[in-house]
Amino acid sequence: MNFSTYSGIFPIVALLVIACAFAGGAILMSHFLGPRRPSKVKNEAYECGIDPVGDARLRFSVKFYIVAMLFILFDIEAIFLYPWAVMFQQLKLFGLMEMFAFLGFLVLGYIYLWKRGALEWD
Repeated sequence: MNFSTYSGIFPIVALLVIACAFAGGAILMSHFLGPRRPSKVKNEAYECGIDPVGDARLRFSVKFYIVAMLFILFDIEAIFLYPWAVMFQQLKLFGLMEMFAFLGFLVLGYIYLWKRGALEWD
């Protein structure tokens, strides 16, 4: 392995080192140069201008997390439509049938979740 093998990696490594140095330098500069004037108001939790009420450690229902995971799941699956749309002209009928199969499975999963009540917000 000679130097020419790694010559393509050098710009990437250099960019990574510069980015890390910039981020670390910005954090250190703000720590050393920034004013520190703690007060009771600054240490309170910020809730969009409304005075905080109750404890911040409330327990959420499992439904909340299920709906959040389902949203992420369907959102990520929708991302697969973009490469298909870019390659639509080259894929022709085969690509169209594959996308209909993909969307069919997606809709079946959505209907299953709907029938099971996973999307109900009680």
